[in-house]
Amino acid sequence: MPMLSGVRVLDLTNVLSGPFATLHLALLGAEILKIENPAEGDLARKLGNVPRLSKELMGTSFLAQNANKKSLTLNLKEKEAREIFRTLAKTADVVVENFRPGVMDRLGLSWQALREINPRLIYCAISGFGQTGPDAMKPAYDQIIQGLSGVMDVNGDERLHPLRCGFPVCDTVGGLTAAFAVMAALYHRERTGEGQFVDVALLDAIMPLMGWVAANLLIGKEAPVPMGNENFTAAPSGTFATADGHINIAANKQEQWEALTEVLRVEHLRTDPRFQERDARKRNRKALTEELEPALRKSTTGHWVETLNARDVPSGAILNLQEALAQAQLRHRETLGTVPTEGIGELKLFNLSAKFEKTPGRLTCPPPRLGAHTDEILTEIGCSKAEIASLRERKIV
Repeated sequence: MPMLSGVRVLDLTNVLSGPFATLHLALLGAEILKIENPAEGDLARKLGNVPRLSKELMGTSFLAQNANKKSLTLNLKEKEAREIFRTLAKTADVVVENFRPGVMDRLGLSWQALREINPRLIYCAISGFGQTGPDAMKPAYDQIIQGLSGVMDVNGDERLHPLRCGFPVCDTVGGLTAAFAVMAALYHRERTGEGQFVDVALLDAIMPLMGWVAANLLIGKEAPVPMGNENFTAAPSGTFATADGHINIAANKQEQWEALTEVLRVEHLRTDPRFQERDARKRNRKALTEELEPALRKSTTGHWVETLNARDVPSGAILNLQEALAQAQLRHRETLGTVPTEGIGELKLFNLSAKFEKTPGRLTCPPPRLGAHTDEILTEIGCSKAEIASLRERKIV
């Protein structure tokens, strides 16, 4: 039995942070009712690099994080639609939304209102800055949070700085934080019977990921310096040129450093006072790279990866995304799954990353067409075919 079998989630989220949160609940077996506006649905339906799919409201951005979900259209600006939502909320386990603070209050669907009809309900609100505070009402996208969190300040190097992360890391981490919080709240409810409100802010969520960097500043009083592909904790630890490209090497331990010098046949560097100890190597990392790269350029990345790893010196090639997705290790782990999707074909999507022995999560259903499950869900709560037709005619669903 899937871990979250029997858990119903009313998903009011759009674009990335919220849908990424509910995707993880869906992969664990929760029933996700994705509630979308009848006109165009989730904005992500129109985003992506395949124009045909975007026009069909099945854009690649939407496909990426909405598998295993059902789509119900409700125009929540209409009273009848809000009544349908309240009916669903009476027996739901979780509500997730990522509107700006105050939107659900104006609709009469706030946590305070919904807990009156379902005190066991878990209500998770995801926003840029949280529900309260001086910045709570500001609009926020991933790019804005990257800048305000310091992420862009620690990326790049002296030539290119500040620099954003190449994917929406703040939205993604915010979604993971929300999924984790919902699971914790469900566990609390199992023990106490109590629902609760969960307030997730993207700014809060991303900051702890910089724990080591922040600790150096908060405790060690040392501000971060953009170092590009170098690892600030050790040297040699970063990206180095080889005969046919580049390699990542992380010789973070003294014994790894010594093994590296043997493999590269530069043992004399061990007694060089600039490189004898870890902190000395960190202070002289540029000079160390200049000493190592002539040796590394004598052979290929593949050769050095195999040779260094055989000596327990962590190293790896630097793959493009297509190569990364095709790795044998990912195939072995079934990181990607396939699901047949009408009008698209076999769709490759990510499975649940964690591998559970007893309750594995898996990809089972394709991302839904807009409103694909509206009739099914309305029928379940007692609406007749005539009533559903009337709701559709009046654009309530």
